[in-house]
Amino acid sequence: MSDLIEAVDHDDNRKRHADKAVAEYLRIQPFYGDLADVVSRIIRESIASREIKIHSVQSRAKSAESFSTKAATPSDQNPEEPKYRNPLQEITDLAGVRVITHFLSTLVDIDAMLVDEFEIVEKSNKGTLLIQSDRFGYQSIHYLVRLRAARAALPEYHRYAGHIVEVQVRTILQHAWAEIEHDIQYKSSTTIPTEIRRRFVALAGMLEIGDREFQAIDDANRSLESAAITKVEAGTLSGVEITPQALKLFLNKKLGPDGRMSDWSYDWTVRLLKRLGFRDLSEVEKAIEPYDDHKLSMVVAGSRQGQVNRFEIMLEAALGEQWVARHPWQDEYWTDRHRTHISKLENAGVKIGTYKVEHPPGTAR
Repeated sequence: MSDLIEAVDHDDNRKRHADKAVAEYLRIQPFYGDLADVVSRIIRESIASREIKIHSVQSRAKSAESFSTKAATPSDQNPEEPKYRNPLQEITDLAGVRVITHFLSTLVDIDAMLVDEFEIVEKSNKGTLLIQSDRFGYQSIHYLVRLRAARAALPEYHRYAGHIVEVQVRTILQHAWAEIEHDIQYKSSTTIPTEIRRRFVALAGMLEIGDREFQAIDDANRSLESAAITKVEAGTLSGVEITPQALKLFLNKKLGPDGRMSDWSYDWTVRLLKRLGFRDLSEVEKAIEPYDDHKLSMVVAGSRQGQVNRFEIMLEAALGEQWVARHPWQDEYWTDRHRTHISKLENAGVKIGTYKVEHPPGTAR
């Protein structure tokens, strides 16, 4: 009974210790919110200037509830004492920023950016630390940073000089694990029921494989895009898959660049080409080869149309009736419009239907 009373006393002592620290923290919490916002803005601007693609950047000042819980944590050496005797000085995540990336490789880019922009006080891989301490968790790289002296000397940053911010960097899958694991609250693998432990291990493995596969897909996509660029620039179009980027490169070279075209325009046109039955860019080139895009545009519209519109007029002339039979827009208005275009082109002496798509509609690779 005396042991129980003593344990309660220790808990009460730590609670009073935490309550006192929270009262002090609440007075300065807005400062740490501002500090987190400042570091977040620097990170966002630095990421943008380096053209690094990420999912998101989040920032926050530590909540009073979370601060209280941490301030009341018992010491590892002596559970009767609080782990943090001076919580405001010893707890280093009062201001926090989280950078969430799509791919593992981006973690390296973020690391280089942080090293360039901040003074790195500490860097740790939480996944490795959790494994070493016999706890479950998924990888997340944590940095303790502060503003470099040159930036801190500027008037707008002077008040933040010397203050620490925790920056967490993780992939989307790592973030998903962290958010869910946060609610599970197991502190040691020895306390986890066998069935739950088995699921933890399996899930951690699947997430790691998922991250690696996403990275492999991104690497493969970049490799295919690079190969397509090389082939299009060299004019070797056989086997070049019709993708929005490849089509844009092809049309820029064939019809001239047009900065007015949106990504959506190329995406829509790729879907149209595949619906029509085209399988690679060499077939597209053969179809439009006999035609002058500017001349056709002037005949049909009376003016030089945008790049994609000129391209579609060339396809319309090349395919003739196949254009109508395979196009997804086949209502009365659209069909009448096509007939008008064809009539104008024929009256201008343009030969219609010079190319026949051999593949069934919608069978493009």
